[in-house]
Amino acid sequence: MIGSYRLTSWVKGGIAAGFALGVVALVGAGVVRYAEMRGVDDLTRDAGFADHHPPAPDPRSEEELEDLRRFPPGAVALQPLIDATPTGGTLRLEAKIYAAPGRVTRTMRIEGVPGATIVDGGGIGSLITVEADDVAMTGVTLRNSGDRHETTDSAVRLRAKHGSYKDNVIEDCLFGFELRQADRNIIRRNKIGSKDLPEALRGDSVRVWYSNGNIIEDNEITHVRDTVVWYSTDNIINRNRIVDSRYGIHLMYSHKNKLNGNSFLSNTVGIFLMYANDNDVIDNVIHYSQGPSGIGLGFKESSNTRVEHNDFFANARGIFMDASPYDPEGFNHFRYNRIAYNGTAVWFHSDWEGNTFEDNAFVGNHTGVSVYGTGSANRNRWRGNLWDDWVGFDRDGDGFGDTPYESWSWADRLWMDVPDAQFFRTSPSLELIDFVERLGSLTEPRLIVRDAAPRLHLPDADIGARGTKRPEKTS
Repeated sequence: MIGSYRLTSWVKGGIAAGFALGVVALVGAGVVRYAEMRGVDDLTRDAGFADHHPPAPDPRSEEELEDLRRFPPGAVALQPLIDATPTGGTLRLEAKIYAAPGRVTRTMRIEGVPGATIVDGGGIGSLITVEADDVAMTGVTLRNSGDRHETTDSAVRLRAKHGSYKDNVIEDCLFGFELRQADRNIIRRNKIGSKDLPEALRGDSVRVWYSNGNIIEDNEITHVRDTVVWYSTDNIINRNRIVDSRYGIHLMYSHKNKLNGNSFLSNTVGIFLMYANDNDVIDNVIHYSQGPSGIGLGFKESSNTRVEHNDFFANARGIFMDASPYDPEGFNHFRYNRIAYNGTAVWFHSDWEGNTFEDNAFVGNHTGVSVYGTGSANRNRWRGNLWDDWVGFDRDGDGFGDTPYESWSWADRLWMDVPDAQFFRTSPSLELIDFVERLGSLTEPRLIVRDAAPRLHLPDADIGARGTKRPEKTS
């Protein structure tokens, strides 16, 4: 009798378990199907390809457009004043409105009255073009450039070396500073904005093209498209605050640059390194890079980068890795970074190797490490990191766990393999599927990452950005 009762109970239990698994499978299939029907944006795509097409070029020439400039009443022509300034002299601009354009062809210093000296572009073309070395400009407000991307309408176009541009304000200009084969200039303490246009149609705050050894620091950059450094080396980009833009800083084919102490808030991408080698990314704060293309720090085919003492907080993806390091003998070294409360802390676009992650703090992330498609992140070196979801003991008191940290892919691989399903992350359906999978896996789970010596504690003073103000504190 008892045996019969037990057999009946087992049969009922088996039927109930089979029914539950069937329901879960149906829910999972429905989730995936719904995601595909909805066509949710693919969150794994590279933010660099999220561009929109600029408007068609204006068929009129720059000379034809010059006649269309319109200035406020009483504006004083700027070019005659520049022409009257001797080589090495100082042009002191009074608290007036001056009519652009201005072309500087010899060494001089231009001084304005902060907040009161205004150079107006008349809504056409660029404002000031500098073709002479050793030019300085300070205390000038530049506004109202043209809006043509094909002519790179800018507040200041630099074609010279050893210039100094400090404490200026740029507003309602498509591009801010445009450097073309302009070496060893200083751009410091300027306030830079673009035109009030959709993100992809704004201009860049600073565009550095084939220009080396420049110092760009302590600037306030708001509501622009990008800050870009292309085909350039040995530039120093320090302590800038960049808010509400697309790329905070974008390096392409640019090597041996230093990005230190910058603050990024609510940009689509904080920093992106594309085909860029031997760069330093140190003491930066990158917060709230959200949206379908949101990335704190992104790599594409970039090698030999030091990423140390940065703070990646509340980004869609804290760090994004695509075929990096690209050099077979290269490396990327991540150390002493605070990677906290991101959707995914580190996202690998493919099964790659050559990166080292040690002494970092992974705290409060929805997912620690993920790999798009099949594969693992375990071919990289992981050691001595703090993982807040590690469970274990430190019986010898050396500060390291007695057992390794391991992250396995269970049913959550569903949103890794089917990107559209990411729309349903943290939903009850996916959480139920993942729970059942862990209770009794029907498939072989995949080891994503293994840290042989996880840390129990990391001193706060040694983790994250040192001395860099969090950008939201001054918003």
